[in-house]
Amino acid sequence: MSYLIQLPSIMHIGAGSSGQLAEVLANLNCSKPLMITDPMMVELGYAASIVKLLDEAGVDCDYCDQTLPEPTVASLQPSLEMLKAGNYDCLVALGGGSPIDTAKALSVLHHFGGEMRDYKVPRSVDQLGLPVIAIPTTAGTGSEATRFTVITDETTDEKMLCAGAAFLPRAALVDYELTLTVPPRTTADTAIDALTHAIEAYVSKKANAFSDQQALAAMSLIAPNLRKVYSNGNDRQAREAVMLGATLAGMAFSNASVALVHGMSRPIGAFFHVPHGLSNAMLLPAVTEYSIPAAVERYADCARQMGVAQKSHTDDEANDLLLDELRALNTELAVPTPLEYGISRQNYLEVVSIMAAQAEQSGSPANNPRVPTQQDMIELYRSVIE
Repeated sequence: MSYLIQLPSIMHIGAGSSGQLAEVLANLNCSKPLMITDPMMVELGYAASIVKLLDEAGVDCDYCDQTLPEPTVASLQPSLEMLKAGNYDCLVALGGGSPIDTAKALSVLHHFGGEMRDYKVPRSVDQLGLPVIAIPTTAGTGSEATRFTVITDETTDEKMLCAGAAFLPRAALVDYELTLTVPPRTTADTAIDALTHAIEAYVSKKANAFSDQQALAAMSLIAPNLRKVYSNGNDRQAREAVMLGATLAGMAFSNASVALVHGMSRPIGAFFHVPHGLSNAMLLPAVTEYSIPAAVERYADCARQMGVAQKSHTDDEANDLLLDELRALNTELAVPTPLEYGISRQNYLEVVSIMAAQAEQSGSPANNPRVPTQQDMIELYRSVIE
């Protein structure tokens, strides 16, 4: 059996790799980039550093910093208008998953037209759009190496999953030094997101020999260092490990899939504006416990790869330790429950049926080792707010 593996054409990984941008643009025959970023990247001076870097190389670079933390259809418009008005031949995405997801969406909208809803799954967009060069500044989404983007339709409170080769960045510059200023809350949320990517890619029904290797490596890098980067953001060795792990996890799920955690997480984010990694963390222990009976050996592999179980443990013992670890992580990283986050129980329970339907429509739950019914998902949603 063969598998289709899709990765960025060019990847630079390691300290200072963002400094390779001018060379990468030349290799891609691009000379007029538009940088998509957010106000924080401007405030921290990262955007100005990229503009200066390119200016010194003789490349003129404009930027738009209107990206929202969870991009919406409306938030795409300022960048799309700027893109259409200029003679740009590529997009440079600087920031966390939101600027990168925004740039991916802009690439497709600019090249193919239409509206974002036209591109949601089950449609797969496989013709290439405007080249995207991704420079991630958080270690979590792995969006720099994936063929997915997620954009919220604010008129329906739906997080739309869009997929296909058109959404895969042409190049990725993975520079862990850009994560040294990320605050603890964001560090925790993005790292748990990356860990979830790795676990779900490994237990997914679409897992394959390639994705397995990336997922296992990602778990071994992220799990032992997650607490370290949360407690000490200046731990360069831990930051480098988690950054590499996040990219590998992105490669893994992009070439396999995510599963039930992500399927259920997106509606929570859309309805209640919970950051994506945080909503994953809220669900991860409960969904893992629900799913283990259908993939006992695979989840036990995860426990051993994360370093929370040994070869001497039986699979059942390893999975008990895995659940203990996921619950402990949520406690130690101060992950709130939906109620603690400030979500009204009444408002939450009023939309659980809609969230379950949206989760199923995304296709991700069907990749889970234990495929849930909508009623199963409703019960899981209820369990995390009780």
